[in-house]
Amino acid sequence: MQIGAKLPEVTFHTRVRDESIGGDNPFRWENKTTSDYFKGKRVILFALPGAFTPTCSTFQLPGFEKGFADFQEQGIDAIYCLSVNDSFVMNKWAQSQELENVQVIPDGSGEFTRKMGMLVEKSNVGFGMRSWRYATVVNDGVIEGWFAEPGLSDNHGADPYGESSPENILNWLRNDKAVAAE
Repeated sequence: MQIGAKLPEVTFHTRVRDESIGGDNPFRWENKTTSDYFKGKRVILFALPGAFTPTCSTFQLPGFEKGFADFQEQGIDAIYCLSVNDSFVMNKWAQSQELENVQVIPDGSGEFTRKMGMLVEKSNVGFGMRSWRYATVVNDGVIEGWFAEPGLSDNHGADPYGESSPENILNWLRNDKAVAAE
């Protein structure tokens, strides 16, 4: 993906809490589109190889969650975490991480990730098809900033992390704002 590119329009199959259902599992299916998430907003989307994985659960997701107010100060309306996992897994992960600020987007089929050019084979670690780690600043569905980890390839031996870190994105936003003010 390149700066200035429009995000691909897809439908995400999500499960949303609905207390009117009652019982132990008060969730219903709700389809959401790319436009539902991104239209008219300036957001950060970060994608990662999998829910409940070490780097994702220890550093990346908690960093965006804890830094939400700092991102808001830089004009960010929402932060989304996307993974090629189904809605059941993503919702359980969000619950286990006690998320209040970051919203999860399930790309269970990998359609969005494939159209972004970031779908990779990770059978070397038993994952199958997953997202390469990246982050992007998106303004009304258009990519404003792009931060992909180096080495995009199938069955990559490492899981690079740094370019898509919350700290790197926040620094970019602050520098971009400072440059715009000059």
